[in-house]
Amino acid sequence: MSNRKPSPDELRARLTPEQFHVTQEQGTERAFTGEYYDCKTDGVYHCVCCGESLFASTEKYDSGTGWPSFWAPATTGAIATNRDTSHGMIREEVICANCGAHLGHVFPDGPRPTGERYCINSASLQLESDDGGD
Repeated sequence: MSNRKPSPDELRARLTPEQFHVTQEQGTERAFTGEYYDCKTDGVYHCVCCGESLFASTEKYDSGTGWPSFWAPATTGAIATNRDTSHGMIREEVICANCGAHLGHVFPDGPRPTGERYCINSASLQLESDDGGD
């Protein structure tokens, strides 16, 4: 993990166009198309931009929405939220606290113990599996 935010040019050079659009332009991948929406692999999901640990598979669940959903971040302080009033809605945007990359949104309709549903774009994540692979 780096505490330095990568420049847009650095990110364009190493991210796919979809990853760049989602993380830097507040985009959203289509439901049920992302790499991790139905992933059952154990491990830790990192920010695709800076490598920060964001979510663990132990807090992942099937919300039926078509995006990876988690009931809590991996650690306190890993993510931050911003009010999002785009598209005629009021939502809480989830961003990487380290680099500010857009990850998705959080909703108050998740399971116990938190009651939160972190609805996250696969394009913003990189899974490091517990067996050491991706």
